[in-house]
Amino acid sequence: MDLAFIPSPSTGVVHLGPIPLRGYAFCIIIGVFIAVWLGNKRWVQRGGLSGTVADIAVWAVPFGLVGGRLYHVITTYEPYFGKGGDPIKAFYVWEGGLGIWGAIALGAVGAWIGCRRRGIPLPAYADAVAPGIALAQAMGRWGNWFNQELYGRPTDVPWALKITSDPAIGRVGGTYHPTFLYESLWCIGVAILVIWADRRFKLGHGRAFALYVASYCAGRAWIEYMRVDEAHHILGLRLNVWTALIVLVLALVYMVLSAKRSPGREAVVEPAAVEQETADTETAEAENTEAGNADAEGSDAADAPSKNDAPSKNDASKNAASKAAGPEDSEDTAGAGAADRPAGAGKKKA
Repeated sequence: MDLAFIPSPSTGVVHLGPIPLRGYAFCIIIGVFIAVWLGNKRWVQRGGLSGTVADIAVWAVPFGLVGGRLYHVITTYEPYFGKGGDPIKAFYVWEGGLGIWGAIALGAVGAWIGCRRRGIPLPAYADAVAPGIALAQAMGRWGNWFNQELYGRPTDVPWALKITSDPAIGRVGGTYHPTFLYESLWCIGVAILVIWADRRFKLGHGRAFALYVASYCAGRAWIEYMRVDEAHHILGLRLNVWTALIVLVLALVYMVLSAKRSPGREAVVEPAAVEQETADTETAEAENTEAGNADAEGSDAADAPSKNDAPSKNDASKNAASKAAGPEDSEDTAGAGAADRPAGAGKKKA
């Protein structure tokens, strides 16, 4: 008897009246919002405009969903096009089945279209959104928990995942390795790694994105090896293990070649941001100039003579009286001055 385990939800769907809310789809949507939010924040820090990431995501997300579904259907075609399969179910995305390899590949095509329309280099955009994509994957893996799918080998560890039986789809109940949880935690670690390395080494020209791809693939290889769901094998290894290893090598090669060809980080990631910054600077300078002129005019007005500075009536009267004084007044004044002089002043010595 298991003393501890991670329970699985009794259902992956919650109905709000006639509207079904599926846990798998909900996790994907939350993941997209996380990726856009963090990507926008990093894009602005790199010198881009706020809102650009969301505008390009309008192209990237639909392409990514289609690519992820196509990869899953092509590599796991039996339930849809095999004997007794139902092709219509290929469109049932909410039941699970999105291959990250196809999602990234076709999502990049959508992002390229969006970047081209905005005049933005795709590698710079990819660097900005890389950690957010990793966090989106971490959130999206909880959709597998809602659907009770993609678990690992049987185990009795305390963190084992409890799976309920479902004979209709051949699911055997028991406790299994929660590979969804392993990958979710690994993706969080990948996001932290990319953010740290990007700040520490100023990664540019797509190298932050390449680091995300390489580090994710390293974890996906061993996590995929633990899974027990049906999959195609090549030389004894699951197809996704081979895919992870090949993509890992390609990402590492890109990082090395890119560092030699284009060292450092892009100086300009969005021309429109530079134009707006220039316009804002010119506007600020014009406002400062107008403010300075206004201050100067105020100072000149303060220096101009005012009514208080004009000669008073009393001063004018005194000046008029002085001019009107006759010679007698002058002699009196002179006499008064002479009287004030000490006796003998002005006499010459014999």
